[in-house]
Amino acid sequence: MRGRGNETSERACPAREICLPAVRFAANGIVPRLLALIVIASAAVEARPSAAVAAEPVPAAAAALPRVAPPTPWLPLPPSSTTLTRIGVGSCLRQREPQPIWASVIAARPQVFLMIGDNVYGDTKKAGLRALVDAYTVQGRHPQFATARAALAFMAVWDDHDYGDNDAYGDFALAAPSTALFHDFWQTRRQRERGIHHVETFGPPGRRVQVVMLDTRSFRSAFTRKGKATYTPDPDPAKTLLGDEQWAWLEATLRQPAEIRLIVSSIQVLAKGHAFERWGNLPAERKRLMSTIQRTGARGVILLSGDRHMGAFYRGKTPAGRMLPEMTTSSLNRSHGPSKDARVPPLVGEPYRQENFGIVEIDWSERTVNLELRDLAGQTVGELPVRFADLGIE
Repeated sequence: MRGRGNETSERACPAREICLPAVRFAANGIVPRLLALIVIASAAVEARPSAAVAAEPVPAAAAALPRVAPPTPWLPLPPSSTTLTRIGVGSCLRQREPQPIWASVIAARPQVFLMIGDNVYGDTKKAGLRALVDAYTVQGRHPQFATARAALAFMAVWDDHDYGDNDAYGDFALAAPSTALFHDFWQTRRQRERGIHHVETFGPPGRRVQVVMLDTRSFRSAFTRKGKATYTPDPDPAKTLLGDEQWAWLEATLRQPAEIRLIVSSIQVLAKGHAFERWGNLPAERKRLMSTIQRTGARGVILLSGDRHMGAFYRGKTPAGRMLPEMTTSSLNRSHGPSKDARVPPLVGEPYRQENFGIVEIDWSERTVNLELRDLAGQTVGELPVRFADLGIE
């Protein structure tokens, strides 16, 4: 996690180094490249699920990792005592393209902005790890993003393109160095050897907002392919989306006290009617998420997702019959044209296909939450109002 306001932020590594498990790599290449290659390859193998296919050797380009942290500091998160009333959300940001949407995001004045995946595009398939290093370096120096960083406090989690490859999952050979680059760019403290899932809770009792950032890449099993980039649901109960360690962490997290819980998944949870990445490709895992919400007694759950290069709202139900809303917000600067999704429940209304970001507006006095999609100009183009009572908040 990054430090909060008036709180100390712990740095895991000296200023010119990037850390991987049990070793430090100096950016100036002092550590012999051969030794570095062996350690990175070992870390990548250890990071794979037990059932994963053996990964290819890590390329020599991964041996030395230059620093990718932006040239100026990030703003700290608000103090844990802060009552949140406005949270921003966005995903899918091309680092080499204009980013005019940040002016509208800043004008909306969110207290925290959640970057929920594809925060850079650094696919390593052709250029190796250098592609991801270059992506972070370009993004960190993008002038419009620099303006946003000077005005907004960020939390982040990755999706496939900032993990390192399109649709990549738990067997990704460069997971270990990718994790190191993620923490260096976002200047967050590494909390575990594998996975970047984390949680922050803001506000006093009665007004607590828990932000749960899931890692849908590090532990995930392979989806069953239907086509080149499409998938079909696989009922195999042995396959996982979060992995046992993260599932245990999530259950413990949802047992912590909070009134509103924003569960962030880089890929869509409730969506049906398309064959791209979504929780529905592993239906047993989506069912497990619902049962975990039920078993922990978690109330006030709202799902936030990205990935799809469109904005949309979904309305589902928990096993207890409480409303379970989801807002998908994507892309910040790269629209993909009309959605081909089938117009079937739980989709609410029409998807919005142009550049967009999301706002979660909480009115603690009126006891309502308004989920809003806003366009490039900052105008509201869709909303889903939710009452606290609908979410089971007493």
